[in-house]
This record gives sequence, structure tokens and C-alpha cells, in this order.
Amino acid sequence: MRALSDDIYKQFSDFLEVQCGIVLGANKQYLVKSRLIPLMTQFSILSLADLIHQSMSYKNRELRTAVIDAMTTNETLWFRDRYPFELLTNKIYPELLAKKKSLKLWSAASSSGQEAYSIAMTTMEYQKKQSQLGMNVQIIGTDISNTMLEQCKNGIYDTLALSRGLSEERKKQFFSPVNDGSGKMQVKPEVKKLTSFRNYNLLDSYAGLGKFDIIFCRNVLIYFSSDVKSRILNQFASALNPGGYLILGASESLTGLTDKFDMVRCNPGIIYKLKG
Repeated sequence: MRALSDDIYKQFSDFLEVQCGIVLGANKQYLVKSRLIPLMTQFSILSLADLIHQSMSYKNRELRTAVIDAMTTNETLWFRDRYPFELLTNKIYPELLAKKKSLKLWSAASSSGQEAYSIAMTTMEYQKKQSQLGMNVQIIGTDISNTMLEQCKNGIYDTLALSRGLSEERKKQFFSPVNDGSGKMQVKPEVKKLTSFRNYNLLDSYAGLGKFDIIFCRNVLIYFSSDVKSRILNQFASALNPGGYLILGASESLTGLTDKFDMVRCNPGIIYKLKG
């Protein structure tokens, strides 16, 4: 009972796009099966089609949340691509902190927290190097997945996660071993203190989040349709303070989607500055 007809796949694809903007595209039945079949046992549902139908109704909120969690891509690593974090230190922080001492950053679609904590570690390294004792940085991470947000808040990572982009020096400086023999490590309280995490859907209004100086939204827009991308980018523009920066993934572009930003070519990388 794990078959998935074209009709049910189309209904589910439309549902997912409406709920969280994700566009599955054609012939991704294998992806849906691989993500959702484990939930059949968890929820004691014998048919994949029945699981999908139940998730699309409003009767089983727990199942609906679990399905959206499962279909949300949570691929991430520490200091991904490196250059955005180097640009924070070498360009963005010096420029913005010359005008104000308090900065607010947003890690949108923060997955399991590696990006938000990488920003926090970069911030602490910058503070130490510059002796910017009066510098106040607040980092907010958001995600649609409650499962991922729990991991963000706990800040506990296994050996595989810790091996992806994190140097031994940073492990020693910013993490403490979890004393259960598992090899897991937990982000230290002083790193956590810079961060907070909350559930947020990028399709919703951003008014409740306040204004930001820097927004990271990396390798997320690729999953959305052009119309949804444009809507999100224009909302990011409205959520930024004057002179604020937007940082996208290396393969993502604003071309044809919004005119609210100026492209800033760096060496390496590209970032976007709010116009005006």
C-alpha cells in the first residue's frame, strides 16, 4: 500500500506549495515516498495514500505537522561556503558598527541551527579580535519544522554533524562534551546567549519579527516558484533597516524577482544591499 498515483501526487504537490511554498515539480514520487513511508508506522496508517489524505485535512494536526517536517529539506553544515562569514568580519560588521552598536540578524529557514550558531561564533571571534565590548548582536533563527527547532534550542550535535565544516579549534572553543559516552557535543551557553529560535513560515507576514540589519536566507529560495521567491524577497526588503544586507546561497540570484537591492560583488561572493 505504498503506491502513489499521479492524481494523489498532484494533490499533495499543490498542498505542499500552498502550505510552505515548496515546489516539488514532476516525477518526484520517489522523494515523497522516501520521506513519508516512515510516518506510516509512526501513525499506524496502512496506506501511503491514506496518510497523505489525512495530512491534507485539518483533523489530524499532529500528522500534518509531521508530514511538513518530513518534506522540508534540512541539509546544512557549519560555516557553509565560508565567504559569507568572512564578509561579516571583513566588510559588513565594520561598516554597520561604525554607525550603530546594536545589530539584529535573521537566519531564515535555519534548519538544525548550524547557520545561526556559525554566525554567533563569527560574531564572538570578531568581538574578541576588535575588542568591541560595547557591540550588541542579536541572532534570530526561524524554521517551519518544530523538530528542527527543538534541535536548534538544545544545541546538541552528533559526531557526523560536528565533522561537517567545524574545525577542531572551534569545537574546543565553542562546544562542551555531552557526558553520555555518545561523542555528542553541546553549544556553550555564551554562544546560545546570542541566539533565539522560533517557528516561522516564510509565506507569512514578517511584521511580528521586527526589523533586521542582516538577513541570511541561503539555499532556500531554490525550492520556491518564481512568484513566491519574488514575494519573499520583497518582504525581506521591508524587514531590513536602511543599508541592511541580504545574503543568499551561492547559486541563487535576484534577477527578475525584485528591484529593491543593489548587488555588491565581493572577493569572493556576492551579497545584496537594500537600496536607498
